[in-house]
Amino acid sequence: MSCDFKHFHRPKIAYLSLMKHLLILMALALSSASFAQKKAEIEFQVSGVCGMCETRIEKALDVPGVIMAEWDVETKKAKVAYKTKVISEEQIHQLIANVGHDTEKIKATDEAYAKMHGCCKYRELGGGSCTGGDDQDHDDHRPE
Repeated sequence: MSCDFKHFHRPKIAYLSLMKHLLILMALALSSASFAQKKAEIEFQVSGVCGMCETRIEKALDVPGVIMAEWDVETKKAKVAYKTKVISEEQIHQLIANVGHDTEKIKATDEAYAKMHGCCKYRELGGGSCTGGDDQDHDDHRPE
């Protein structure tokens, strides 16, 4: 009985080639799925009065899933771009409320609001008396 060596290698080579192609297709499918994450942009009112408020609000949104966050001190509007599969619009509002700022959807707790510097107290009559719109020197101060 004669043994033809070529017949044993052809199926093995074909199998390896097929496996290589399947692995490439799987890698492409997985990478395209990660690029296909839905992104959204929202704009909404956030209470605040100064540049320090701007820093606090934007820092609160420096989390996974948020692509870009800006708060405008003049219009009092936040613009946020985010990945909907990672973070929800409600979670974004909650993050801002957690640092003391009211949004259109969620009011900050009194405890969170109390932790802000006096000039950032937008709910009070004397609030907003910062010496400048971008004054951030007192960011770490807490009210007496």
